[in-house]
Amino acid sequence: MAVLMMRNRKIWFKAPAEDWNVALPVGNGRIGGMCFGQPLYEKIQLNEDSIFSGGQRKRNNPSARENLEKVRQLLKEEKIAEAEKIVLEAFCGTPVNQRHYMPLGDLVIQHHLESECEYKCRSLDLENAVCTAEYSIKGVNYVRRVICSEPAQVMAINITADKSASISLKLTLDGRDDYFDDNSPMNDTDILYYGGCGGEDGINFAAYLRVIGVGGSVHRWGSSIVTEDCDSVTILIGVQTSYRVSDYKKSAELDVITAAEKDFEELLKEHIEDYRSYFDRTEIVFDEGGNDSLPTDERLKLVKEGGVDNGLVSLYFDFGRYLMISGSREGTLPLNLQGIWNKDMWPAWGCRFTVNINTEMNYWLAEVADMGDLHMPLFDHIERMRPNGRATAREMYGCGGFVCHHNTDIWGDTAPQDLWMPGTQWVTGAAWLCTHIWEHWLYSRDREFLAEKYDTLKEASLFFVDFLIDNGKGQLVTCPSVSPENTYITASGAKGSVCMGPSMDSQIIYELFTAVIEAGEVLGIDADYREKLKGMREKLPKPQIGKYGQIMEWAEDYDEAEPGHRHISQLFALYPADIISYRKTPELAAAARATIERRLAHGGGHTGWSRAWIINHWARLHDGVKVKENIAALLENSTSDNLFDMHPPFQIDGNFGAAAGIAESLLQSECGEIELLPAASPDWKNGHFRGLRARGGFAVDCDWADGKPVKCVIKSLKGEKCRLVIPDGCEIKNASAEYVTSGDCIELNMNAGESAEIVFA
Repeated sequence: MAVLMMRNRKIWFKAPAEDWNVALPVGNGRIGGMCFGQPLYEKIQLNEDSIFSGGQRKRNNPSARENLEKVRQLLKEEKIAEAEKIVLEAFCGTPVNQRHYMPLGDLVIQHHLESECEYKCRSLDLENAVCTAEYSIKGVNYVRRVICSEPAQVMAINITADKSASISLKLTLDGRDDYFDDNSPMNDTDILYYGGCGGEDGINFAAYLRVIGVGGSVHRWGSSIVTEDCDSVTILIGVQTSYRVSDYKKSAELDVITAAEKDFEELLKEHIEDYRSYFDRTEIVFDEGGNDSLPTDERLKLVKEGGVDNGLVSLYFDFGRYLMISGSREGTLPLNLQGIWNKDMWPAWGCRFTVNINTEMNYWLAEVADMGDLHMPLFDHIERMRPNGRATAREMYGCGGFVCHHNTDIWGDTAPQDLWMPGTQWVTGAAWLCTHIWEHWLYSRDREFLAEKYDTLKEASLFFVDFLIDNGKGQLVTCPSVSPENTYITASGAKGSVCMGPSMDSQIIYELFTAVIEAGEVLGIDADYREKLKGMREKLPKPQIGKYGQIMEWAEDYDEAEPGHRHISQLFALYPADIISYRKTPELAAAARATIERRLAHGGGHTGWSRAWIINHWARLHDGVKVKENIAALLENSTSDNLFDMHPPFQIDGNFGAAAGIAESLLQSECGEIELLPAASPDWKNGHFRGLRARGGFAVDCDWADGKPVKCVIKSLKGEKCRLVIPDGCEIKNASAEYVTSGDCIELNMNAGESAEIVFA
């Protein structure tokens, strides 16, 4: 594969942040921080991914099972209001809410000098994961660098000046006022800050801070640490919680003691090497239309005024990769609604793991951007969910297998969340999550991984073997369930959310059953069970076209109470699944287009993550013009100056979803075929990508000019046959591997580890 041509990739500003939503994030998967870049009084808002509001609870509603058949009968009779009244009381979680994510606190760095300063810039270097602020006070130039090191398991802040004996600071670690906390300087250089998140079974945390000064002096001052006339200062913060270790205070201290054996430059070098081992794997470059010399907020403003900035699009893609590397590492929790970055004690939607699209969208980028190893925290969390999901399946529905509703939390809670009819009673959360296991196999072809996770896939399917019922038409459907967060209107004018057989459920179950069937075939096991699932799969409802030419969202062709709804659940079949395909099912693809157009005509795409999903939909429909329009709409309406996705409020799924959409427009690999530039924006006339991954175990590079591929290099990781669609208007000039032409495709044969270069005429 070609050597990556790295470019300067920075988000930067001429002024410090006054608002959290434009601060700059740092993280090592577990510890996170939001850096404001203020010169005289800097605040770094801190997080640790396991600080949730309390311990594990049993929330399964024992009334559900005894009322299940009654609710089903009422729905068959279209007595929707009566059914929903029972569901609201008998099927809700007890208590209603799962645990929610909480902040750690704030590190405050205050200069003794109260003079006005000259501000230069603040920046986030996406190539090296370093956040920097530069400013001058009384003619002395200061540089503050912040890293969050995964190898060292600490946050490290380094402050330097171009004049000796110029760094005099007061440092405080505090910022919470909840169940209990304490802020105790241990000596002249160290602070122990610790607290808890509720109850005897709650999660306790500790942050340990050490200040290391070169020259001058360092000493305690009340609850703070003060530096006087230092040449440079390094601050180390270690954080641990009782969720992971019993002696969390000592563990946080040991992290800092170990890190302090190295100076900042050594920690920085180690941090950059680790970070770039992920970041350097992939690259997307557009050769024209970038405004790299302008601050990011000014670039975004010009785009909002109708300008074209292809460099900002590739920067957005890189930022998505940065957020994943910084927020999802081996041994951490999966990315929640805000990744790991949250400032609120009571955040929107609990900052949990919402699994009716948001958590899944967080990981759409992982495989295509060659970060499949960062997908692992999600798979680990599915394993945490399994025992709870078994209990929920058994106690609430009398079913085997395991199930999860539309949210889960740190403990893998699977019972219903909220008292909200359009969202709560949804039974397909675990099933959707498990399709990510299958996706990882499709990209990696890691047989050992598939064998390890087969039982998880099978157990998720077992729930539906028991739960599905005949709808009276010979079809197997879920009941009761909902089409996530949407409300329908019957022919009589009645409104409802709970229903039989919403389209998304059938599509997800189809994908799950297919995964179990094909995994069993690969592994050579469970032949009888595979045959059973094949029979059930045939009875699942297929996507249907409704009265507006759209893909129907429900089993009946109901109208939506909100035609511009943010969820487009019936198009799960288009993306992330490939049940609907531009090449293979053109009639359904046309209906998918009509579905999106209807949503957008009624104000859809008004949240960042929804717009991101729509970008992926247009990519799958091979419409580069619509990809361009919807990326522009995302940047204009749902993107903060620091490039955070705004629901609003900030919600990180849109960052990952849109970055995945950019990749999807350049490379697709559904239905057993690889396509180059299937939906590239017309603005992206010339460019290249390196290191993108395709299903089947392939790594792909591509150069293009005037919107057409010039050359691609495909590396086979596992030696499987590669089927490449010949791009429209192109011919194969030559190829370095043997191939045969099959229709509008070529089929390449390569051994594992071999590459083929294809040149187009």
